[in-house]
Amino acid sequence: MTKHDIVSEEQWIEARRALLAEEKAFTRERDRLSTKRRALPWVMVKKDYVFRGNDGTVTLGDLFDGRSQLVVYHFMFGPDWQEGCPGCSLLSDQVDGARQHFEHNDVSFAAVSRGPIEKLDAYRRRMGWKFRWVSSAASDFNLDYHVSFPKGMREGGVFYNFGELPDPEIDELPGASVFYMDDDGATGDHGTIYHTYSTYGRGGEMFLPVYNWLDVVPKGRNETKNGNLTDWVRRHDRYEDDGRTRPTKPAMADAS
Repeated sequence: MTKHDIVSEEQWIEARRALLAEEKAFTRERDRLSTKRRALPWVMVKKDYVFRGNDGTVTLGDLFDGRSQLVVYHFMFGPDWQEGCPGCSLLSDQVDGARQHFEHNDVSFAAVSRGPIEKLDAYRRRMGWKFRWVSSAASDFNLDYHVSFPKGMREGGVFYNFGELPDPEIDELPGASVFYMDDDGATGDHGTIYHTYSTYGRGGEMFLPVYNWLDVVPKGRNETKNGNLTDWVRRHDRYEDDGRTRPTKPAMADAS
């Protein structure tokens, strides 16, 4: 680790105040971008997407669960995969805590993957998640929202993150899409659905508060080998106990 300057308390406060001015500017810029994000034009969803859930088929409209706003996380779990993506799993570990709050603010959440529902549900139960997860294997949903690239579609590059990705090494990539449902009752079962926003690649970091914790400590994210989360992230049931980590399972048992 790079050696840092050691200074007096007064010098540290002066340096911290200078950084605070930049942090406040960043916060104001983030607020400005959030306002522009919400002001984007919308696209009407004209396809009737059907997914497979634990209790049978559900439509995109069903995923709103009576609310007007829906966040879909494009979870990387292909048809032949045996486990979900570690990075997607890291993000998903942080959904349920937030979900209990944003569901009371007219926002629903669902993860969507091309894997079969039996595999998705088994992995969801293994990881202890409670959010809704459905399979899009029988629909064009993942293709239309540019997160799945089956073999035969990757030659010559693909469209991802609003640009050309020349040589994807994998057939699934992450993202999140946001939808709004009007209460006009256009289809009888639900109102008109609009696609309002999507983000891909590092755009998903806004949904990863774990990074905010790591970004304030001296070693940061500690991503040294590949410059990404594969340096350190494991599925939460695959970390080795190094003798310093407070065990979670006994604590959970005591609390129940």
